[in-house]
Amino acid sequence: MSTMQQPEVALVITPDAAVEVKKFMEAEGVTPEQGGLRVAVMPGGCSGFKYSLVIEDKSAEDDLLLEQDGFKVFVDPFSSQYLQGTIIDYVTSMQGSGFTFKNPNSTGGCGCGSSFSA
Repeated sequence: MSTMQQPEVALVITPDAAVEVKKFMEAEGVTPEQGGLRVAVMPGGCSGFKYSLVIEDKSAEDDLLLEQDGFKVFVDPFSSQYLQGTIIDYVTSMQGSGFTFKNPNSTGGCGCGSSFSA
């Protein structure tokens, strides 16, 4: 057991989003024991930052690990500061379906919904 205190990241993945993540993991042949979902914030997009969701077969050494409804979530230290309190959902509408992000740290955004400023 490590004595180093790992910072926490408060991130919520709704049950609907969790179902979709598990489908993607299964399609890519990634097991929940090793792999998981990487949630990241990257420079770019029309407002300064954009979200990234990627299925990965293992975590990086400095990742924060979250257990989520039968799978792991990997968050790098840079992204964690922008993801505190974010809710990731999966919605289906007449315009299509996809993951959505409700981020209390966002100070602005744009019409696409996948880019924000902080």
